[in-house]
Amino acid sequence: MADIQQTENWVSMKDITKYLDVSRETVLQWISNRNMPASKVGRLWKFKISEVDEWIRSGGAADKS
Repeated sequence: MADIQQTENWVSMKDITKYLDVSRETVLQWISNRNMPASKVGRLWKFKISEVDEWIRSGGAADKS
């Protein structure tokens, strides 16, 4: 039986804002100022949900004030 490696799909900015229930501007600030895991593909930002979840769990999105 062949090994089938499951790969996680990339999601769009629209998908990640809906998933996190935040605005596009918030996500862009997190990418720029808080090292949110994201990759630029051409002009589009793409995200892996598992990486974003881990970033949130590690306190990446926490308010630092």
